[in-house]
Amino acid sequence: MFRVTSCVVIRRVAVVPHPPLLVDELVPGPNQAISALRAAVIDAVSWLRETDSHWVAVAVDAGPAAAFGPSVAGSFAGYGVDVVVSLSAGASGDEVSEPRELPLPVLIAGWLRGRAPAETVRADVLGVATSPDECAAFGRRLGESAEDAGLLVLGDGSNRHGDRAPGGRDDRAPGFDSAVAAALADVDAEALAGLDPVLAAELGAVGRAPWQVAAGVAAGGSWRGSLLYSDAPFGVGYHVALWESP
Repeated sequence: MFRVTSCVVIRRVAVVPHPPLLVDELVPGPNQAISALRAAVIDAVSWLRETDSHWVAVAVDAGPAAAFGPSVAGSFAGYGVDVVVSLSAGASGDEVSEPRELPLPVLIAGWLRGRAPAETVRADVLGVATSPDECAAFGRRLGESAEDAGLLVLGDGSNRHGDRAPGGRDDRAPGFDSAVAAALADVDAEALAGLDPVLAAELGAVGRAPWQVAAGVAAGGSWRGSLLYSDAPFGVGYHVALWESP
């Protein structure tokens, strides 16, 4: 069972992917596909920062569920370059003795916090097998809490687009990610809540659970959405969307 460790009221949601290629230092040199994706993601978190300097991030990881507070720092050294990021603008080398080994989406959340820049981000990481019902319940608890924060939802689509995809080709991948993109654009909480976890797992779509948490936040409310980006330039579906509640 997951617990909301601080109170939040969610009025803005930014949905982004979390590939390491977003980080400039990890992918030097010009690349049009990466630049387009990176620009959309930075636009999304900059928009989130317009109203919220404190964020809650939701993602999944292969390990156990965990929460990471604003005092945490980590490094992308495991991905080839020692780029240190923190979950708080106040976290410095003096306050964090040693950057921790962190799940990739938490590292990306910290990197995006710095790019926005936001004051803090708290990251709640779910297990990849978290059920749709558990995701919905977690999202409802976030939405029913009582202190303003922006919600950063980190998750990738299927990794099986085309013959060179990391997960190998699966002809179901384009249809799956097209449906996800439409649901994110329309803030269709019912469609996101209805994503099949078995199919998502077969397609390598690790965003399924975070998207379903976002659906739990939005369920029954009045939201408007826009889709900034949706493509699979490297065989993985990446979606960038903005949701706002009046």
